[in-house]
Amino acid sequence: MAMFESLSKRLEGIFSNLSGQGKLTEDDVNAALREVRIALIEADVNLKVARQFVERVKQKAIGADVMGSLSPAQQVLSIVNEELIEVLGGTDDKNKLDLSGAPPNVIMLVGLQGAGKTTTAAKLANYLRKQGSRPLMVAADMYRPAAVKQLQTLGKQLTVPVYSEPMGANPVDICANSIAYAREQACNVVILDTAGRLNIDERMMNEIITIRNRIQPREVLLVADAMTGQEAVRVAQDFNQAVSLTGMILTKMDGDARGGAALSIRSVTGVPVKFMTVGEKMDALEPFYPDRLASRILGMGDVLSLIERAQETIDQEEAMKAQAKLQQGKFDLEDFLSAMRQLKRMGPLRQVMEMLPGMNKLMDMPEMEEALEGDQLKYVEAIILSMTRDERRNPDIINGSRRRRIARGSGTGVEEVNQLLKQFAEMRTMIRQVSSGKGPWAQMARQFGGGAGLPGGAGVPALSRPGGGKKTGKAARKEKRKQKARGGRR
Repeated sequence: MAMFESLSKRLEGIFSNLSGQGKLTEDDVNAALREVRIALIEADVNLKVARQFVERVKQKAIGADVMGSLSPAQQVLSIVNEELIEVLGGTDDKNKLDLSGAPPNVIMLVGLQGAGKTTTAAKLANYLRKQGSRPLMVAADMYRPAAVKQLQTLGKQLTVPVYSEPMGANPVDICANSIAYAREQACNVVILDTAGRLNIDERMMNEIITIRNRIQPREVLLVADAMTGQEAVRVAQDFNQAVSLTGMILTKMDGDARGGAALSIRSVTGVPVKFMTVGEKMDALEPFYPDRLASRILGMGDVLSLIERAQETIDQEEAMKAQAKLQQGKFDLEDFLSAMRQLKRMGPLRQVMEMLPGMNKLMDMPEMEEALEGDQLKYVEAIILSMTRDERRNPDIINGSRRRRIARGSGTGVEEVNQLLKQFAEMRTMIRQVSSGKGPWAQMARQFGGGAGLPGGAGVPALSRPGGGKKTGKAARKEKRKQKARGGRR
């Protein structure tokens, strides 16, 4: 994810240098860990946390017996991974939402204005509803203009009920009255959207302390903007001291390249991060899994989250039909278009790619960078939709005149149509090899754990705009004219 982009690249470079050596000496480990410490500090990790992290890794790395299946460099990487998981929150149940009490369970959201508390309340309600709960959102922010209206609009959009009272009502009473309303409506989870301020003040704290004491919520979650870095850590300390937080939700985790707040908060405050938001859409809320996040930071992907996202968004019946056609060697452009549309439903292409192991280096390539910017899949879609049904089902019949017609119909060039057909032929070969278990693509699939639940095994070659990042068709001819004109002026 973008939040850890710079840290991931720095750590990847450090471990690449280590793996280039044979047997590691203590000096090699010390030099690498100095670089790790600098990388953490540059990522805005708390200085004390960075120092303790490096010291723990050093003690384990120098004193450890290298496992027979790992090289020394891999052993150090394994230790760093373990320590990252610990810093991010470990593997205990404190990272999970506790809704084990008698219903309705109350979740109280607190935080400063601008952190995204109201939209996070809606995202959390949407997440819980998908988990089988019946949530009720409560508009308890009587100070921010349009806060009540915003929550009502989001509730209508999600078909989640919202409890509100007229402006001027007491927020403490609103929260108390909402519990009785939840029982009447058979809602088993109540989400309180309390008021925020631009800065922490006495009136704000007194109000949320009163609500907490009167309602006795099961969870008190601080919604904090991850992009504020160490300021988010200080805010967490203040709120935790006032209302004894049970957890945190970090927002805007897709919007910053550093990520120091996520790596510092648990160690500094002792408060576990339970969720993170990774986009603006209502389904852009993910449980916070320290082990999976550590894998992403170290460039090892997050296949489990990818599979879960695929299971949520992919039509299993369509996927089974596609798989059957694959095994029979009948995968065509109609199947590919269906698989591509399902892939789009999984979210932004960059987020999906970041979950695949070993994709960090590939994503630095100019061709991949261009493919991941904007909605490049629409060009592929336009070309396929400009074909006749016979052409989509049997691409081998697409001759020169058909290619020219398809290019005109899709607003692209013949070169782009040719490139798509070439990519599709390569991808079909790849899929057949993966399905049969023979060939280089099958070997690679076994190495990385299979297709990670992607529809039809849709792979990297078909994800970019035809041309693989190169200008083709009209764009290429225009570029050539520009170069010729520049050459003529010299």
